[in-house]
Amino acid sequence: MLTFIGLGLFDENDISLKGLEAIKNADMVFAEFYTSCLMGSNIERLEELYGKKVNVLSREDVEISPDWLAEAKDKNVVFLTGGDTMVSTTHVDLRLRAKDLGIDTKLIHGASIASAICGLSGLQNYRFGKSSTIPHPYTSSRGVTVISETPYDTIKLNKEHNMHTTVFLDIDKDKGYMTVNQALELLLKVEDKRGEGVMEDAIVVGIARAGSDVPVVKAGYAHTLKDEDLGEPLHILVVPASLHFIEAEALVKLAGAPESILEGLDD
Repeated sequence: MLTFIGLGLFDENDISLKGLEAIKNADMVFAEFYTSCLMGSNIERLEELYGKKVNVLSREDVEISPDWLAEAKDKNVVFLTGGDTMVSTTHVDLRLRAKDLGIDTKLIHGASIASAICGLSGLQNYRFGKSSTIPHPYTSSRGVTVISETPYDTIKLNKEHNMHTTVFLDIDKDKGYMTVNQALELLLKVEDKRGEGVMEDAIVVGIARAGSDVPVVKAGYAHTLKDEDLGEPLHILVVPASLHFIEAEALVKLAGAPESILEGLDD
């Protein structure tokens, strides 16, 4: 049996009682923290709570050569991830691989950033379109710095359909955790290059350390928010489309957005 367990948003205490019980009953515990991680905890604290060794997997171990899956053929194995267990496509693929090997699977969900965004900002969950991820820039073989324009295109498409965009920020073992500031700088560079008005005068929302006792939620115009200090990671960015009056009021009262965004809205 292979049980996928979402650990929640911030630290070891976010896990569900059902998830904790499953870990304590497991023969082997595996985890990956490259798609997301618990910034308020570490492996030592997880192992202390579980009373089990946690085998941390690399991206290659999960996506290319998941040989460890064979352990679940005759053992009770759990696989841990930050947030909810099936938000990442990588985890869906892993579940399908297990099925192909004749391994039964089970899901134990955890709190997800997808729902936390709505709770913290007041934006309505049914108004979100396709999400995107901003990767760190890289240097091409010609020595040119390359900035991905895919997130810009996703925001543009969602805005055309009047839908909000969740923008995940890159986690890189060498370049570290991308901040909202870096993400906005990259989007604004694409705006300067293409001039399509996607980020011009755009209201954006930056969220840091969701799930902690002191999350930070700040809303404002992109050119202004890029200079705001949201503190330690993890960060996530939201680019809303047009705002319902309640959403706009929530951004003003809960996230410090300028009251000018309320002008012209129907209540």
